[in-house]
Amino acid sequence: MSTEAAATTGFPAQAGAPRWTTELHREDDALDVLAEEWDDLVTRCRTATFFQAAVWQRSWWRQYGRPGDLLVLLVRRNGRLVGAGAFRRRPGPLGGLTGLGDGLIDFTDILLDDSCADRAAAEFAAALPLTRPWHSLELREVHPEAAVQRVFEQWRGRRRRFGDSLCQYLPAVPMEQLLKRVPGKTAQRSRVKLRKIAEAGVEVRSTPPEEVPEALEGLLRLHFEQWHERGVTPEHRTGRFARHLAESTTGLVATGRAAVHQYWLDGELVAVNLLLLCPSFGGLYLYGAHPRLRERLDIAGLLFGAALDETVDAGIPLLSLLRGQEPYKQRWRPDQLFNQRLLFGPRGPAPAAAARAGSVRARQVAVHVLRTRLPRLKEALAARRRS
Repeated sequence: MSTEAAATTGFPAQAGAPRWTTELHREDDALDVLAEEWDDLVTRCRTATFFQAAVWQRSWWRQYGRPGDLLVLLVRRNGRLVGAGAFRRRPGPLGGLTGLGDGLIDFTDILLDDSCADRAAAEFAAALPLTRPWHSLELREVHPEAAVQRVFEQWRGRRRRFGDSLCQYLPAVPMEQLLKRVPGKTAQRSRVKLRKIAEAGVEVRSTPPEEVPEALEGLLRLHFEQWHERGVTPEHRTGRFARHLAESTTGLVATGRAAVHQYWLDGELVAVNLLLLCPSFGGLYLYGAHPRLRERLDIAGLLFGAALDETVDAGIPLLSLLRGQEPYKQRWRPDQLFNQRLLFGPRGPAPAAAARAGSVRARQVAVHVLRTRLPRLKEALAARRRS
């Protein structure tokens, strides 16, 4: 693989000190060539999630990337990979760089070796190719403890931090212990629903890697049937999403970083759930359930119970409900934490970064206005109709 840039990054060298180098790759197959090294670094980065796994990033790039738009930045210490991040050119008048994933990803991050994370972050920041006034890097859905936060602190150019999507978390503990978080009446109703699920005879099967593509076909089919009257995310209907989901999930299941649960009742597949796993938390990513199942059982309790058991058995401390505030999530009284949006710009004049920051602020104000005033407007219109 050719390397566009390979250099020490200007930090003072000392006799016998480690040699630090950086590399910038723009080849469309860079993620494929680096896959083994990449996943080795994943195991040495405590903040890495399933979305940073090589199989997920490679699969997303194959289905959604445009030739010539990939940029991969590497940091090496004595030749060993200790920092890595993949970005893409963003279309539109403001251009710039952004992370991989778009709306399909709940956590954007880079990889830094835990044993030298601060120095690797400094090297990474020094090598980011943001030198012209029209350059910028915008990263959405960044966890407050993500590795790239270290790079943000080291960045010497323009920088801005904004709030982003709300994520919700629960302790990964046995169900009975979890029910102690909720009010007594709610807990009692949940126990009745769980007892009904147990008595129904639903068979839960964990899917082996070779059967994952077929199981995910069932997941998407049931997902469409479940939500077609209330609207399905358009991207979930596309062939490229189906291909990305099958390829990435098969690889994640094969390495223990995901589980696909199939639910069978009276010989029929009635639900499929995709649970993503990393050392710090499990994440409920996507599910599909037959509409008729809702008439018989509590779907949220059925799917949540299996995901919780899998997460507890794996010794993972948290179960993430990922982004969104859907009503079925609130019954468990989850802890809430907002992701962040990070914006990097060059030193000195940075009109592109300033314009991007202004656009973000304008959108956030518009969303706030809609959320606060739209309910009042609806109430006023309803009152006028009644009168």
